[in-house]
Amino acid sequence: MNRSDSQDTANLRSFYPFCIPITTRWMDNDVYGHVNNVIYYAWMDTIVNQWLLENELLKSAKNPLVGLVVHSQCNYFSPIAYPQAVVAGLKVVQVGKTSVHYDIGIFQGEKEHPSAQGKFVHVYVEPVSLRPHALSEAFKHALETLR
Repeated sequence: MNRSDSQDTANLRSFYPFCIPITTRWMDNDVYGHVNNVIYYAWMDTIVNQWLLENELLKSAKNPLVGLVVHSQCNYFSPIAYPQAVVAGLKVVQVGKTSVHYDIGIFQGEKEHPSAQGKFVHVYVEPVSLRPHALSEAFKHALETLR
């Protein structure tokens, strides 16, 4: 599959019900003159946690449940470089008994096709035992707004 084919199968901006702007920083660029791959993962973590905070599902380190990332991936379609504007989009694609699967798009400015698309899976655990714990109905209800 060539680069243009893979971008054609990527999700457009309208796929994502929650979007936030992200500011690139000078230090995000690597020696090749574009944003380093590790920064995309930080952006994915940022949008998930921003949504959780805004919906009062992540309040402090004393939460009754903690979301641990058990899987992540990112496909890259086009480079981003400082000082470009970036928008991250978030959608829930699956809710399990103890887990949430997110799809995340990273967009340059107002472009409809993503520069990158990632996946993030949280498994919710009790903070002391680190054993998986069922999501509450209220938590699941809030997640439905991201479908």
